Order: sequence, then structure tokens, then C-alpha cells
Amino acid sequence: MTNSAGKVSNVALSVGIATGIYGISFGALSVTAGFDIWQTLALSVLMFSGGSQFAFVAVGFSDLATAVTSSWLVGVRNGFYALSLAPILETKGIRKIFAAQLTIDETAAVSTSRQTLEEQRKGFWLTGISVFVFWNLATVVGALLGQQIGDPETFGLDAAAAAALFALVWPRIQKSAGAIIASTAIIASVLFSLVLPSGPPVLLGALCAVVVGFMLNRGKHE
Repeated sequence: MTNSAGKVSNVALSVGIATGIYGISFGALSVTAGFDIWQTLALSVLMFSGGSQFAFVAVGFSDLATAVTSSWLVGVRNGFYALSLAPILETKGIRKIFAAQLTIDETAAVSTSRQTLEEQRKGFWLTGISVFVFWNLATVVGALLGQQIGDPETFGLDAAAAAALFALVWPRIQKSAGAIIASTAIIASVLFSLVLPSGPPVLLGALCAVVVGFMLNRGKHE
């Protein structure tokens, strides 16, 4: 049991460190996009969902409604993680609030990959704390570096948000259904961009992707 607990701790720590590296990119990109250090840190502490944060600062203050909607759409998946994790964690009271905040890709992956209920719970909490700490520390480092860089194009940070989001969805895109959904979003966004201003085409493309994904999922169960 002790050896098993040690393995869970090692996995949680390694995931936290690896995820923290993305935090440097987010901090730098956020500052160069016009957010100050405190706003950047607030996004990491309160939103704490890498993909959603990148989506938010990618649009930024230029179109706040689109920024909020885009980040929300990217973060919807966390709600589905919560449904699968709720029977495992069985949290109550204030612990449920903390559990909700730590429900992300990494905690869901580590927790559901464990064998016993005890390991699943330990995997969730240790991974969540590890990622939270390293992500926020890296955000501060990235924000400080971003202030020194100035122009985000200097080191390619202007493309960091798109690259990070692509890395997050790449495993799903490799599957046939994921490829169809991604292609739908891309094609629809491009077509809508021909007749609409920036912002709405992305949201409409995402909506088309959701509809296609729903239809494909329903087809599997019929």
C-alpha cells in the first residue's frame, strides 16, 4: 500500500511540474495581450482551467463577450468530468467547492486511471494541489518575463494560445469522430468569417461542432 501511495504521489508531482510549464506561456501571453500581473494571476487562481484561460486572453478586452463565451465553451468539459468524479470523491460542504475548482483534465485523468477507491481519491487531490501550485507559480514567472519581452511576436507568443489549445485537443482529433468535429468547426468558422466580423465566427463554428458531435454520439447509441 505504501509503495502504491508513493506511485500516486510521484505521478501527481510529475503532472504538476509538466503542466506548470504551460503556465509560463500563459503568464507571458496574458501580460503581452494587455492584462496586468494581478489580472493574470487572478485568471489562474479563479478560473484555473488552462484551455479556458488561453481562450480568454487570446480574445481579451477587444471583445469581452466573445472572450467569456469562448473560455466557457472550452471549459464545459470540466462539468462532464465532475459527473464521473462525484461518485468517487463523495465530497460534502466546503470540500465540494475545492473539488469543483480542482476538477480539470489532469485530475480526472490521474484519478480515473487508479485501481482502488483510495488511490483514486488520493490521485485527484494530490494532482489537483500539485497542478494548482505549479501552474500559479509558473504564471507569475511567465508574467514577469512577458513584461520584459514587450512584443508577443518576439518569441512567437502571439501563437502560444492557439498552439496550447491545439495540443490539448490533438489526442481527440486523431480519432475519426474528433477529426470530423474539428473539421466542422474549422470549415464553419472560415465560412462565417467571410461575412461576419471577428469573434462570432469562432462561436458559430464551435456551435456547429457541438451539433455534429451530438449527432455522432447519438448515432453510436442507436
